[in-house]
Amino acid sequence: MIIDGKKEAEILRQEIKKEINSIKSKNKAPGLTVILIGDYLPSQIYVKNKEKSAKEVGINSDVVRYSKDVQEIEVLKKIEDLNNDSSISGILVQLPLPPQINKEKIINAISPKKDVDGFHPINVGNLSSGYSAIAPCTPLGCLYLIKKVEKNLSGKHAVIIGRSNLNGKPMAQLLLNENCTVTIVHTKTKELKNECLKADILVAAVGVAKLVKEDWVKKNSIVIDVGINKVGNKIVGDVDFETVKVKTKAITPVPGGVGPMTIACLLKNTLDCFKAR
Repeated sequence: MIIDGKKEAEILRQEIKKEINSIKSKNKAPGLTVILIGDYLPSQIYVKNKEKSAKEVGINSDVVRYSKDVQEIEVLKKIEDLNNDSSISGILVQLPLPPQINKEKIINAISPKKDVDGFHPINVGNLSSGYSAIAPCTPLGCLYLIKKVEKNLSGKHAVIIGRSNLNGKPMAQLLLNENCTVTIVHTKTKELKNECLKADILVAAVGVAKLVKEDWVKKNSIVIDVGINKVGNKIVGDVDFETVKVKTKAITPVPGGVGPMTIACLLKNTLDCFKAR
């Protein structure tokens, strides 16, 4: 089974749209503001897609743009204003940031109740503790796709390649909350291949093109490929898709797998923040 991330993202978006339409009948709607700093092309494309997707489901979406030399204090003041604006349900500052701006300061400045990226330490801590929390969009999308294949994950052995704050660590917490046995492996792990072979669920989020080969994967496992790597003119994942797919119960392609779910889960987080408030 090749997991169609585009299809699943569209299903989720339609569910969100339906719920927002019912909310709008009461003259209310979620609001999302994205702060974009500088002219980094991938960020511009990503933010444009976020804005388009938000408007399609009925979220009031706005992008605040700053030049790459904007001062940190100006961005912090804007975040404070958005925190105090009752019409705004979610705030997102697009990463990466220019060198004069401290990423930690910016993330900490966003109200945890409006932190749709799930990066604020309070949300990170709540997720780690098994409490109600806003989870980062990409790991949340991965979990959504895994559960489309296998609803009950209790007792499954999940192996995550990569330990980043963005993907690896929150992915581990989400799977622990589903009662999985979780192993995180990384570049310093000994016997990396042997660890991966134990996985009922394998999540590759390390940023190394085609790292995971056919002989790294247990038969009938679920393989989720978060990697986005450019090889020549092609975009490929962290998994050698063509050789691995024949062994798996289910696998995500790159592109068309996890990527579409990231934005769909951003919309879900925005709606959830609106409802919580």
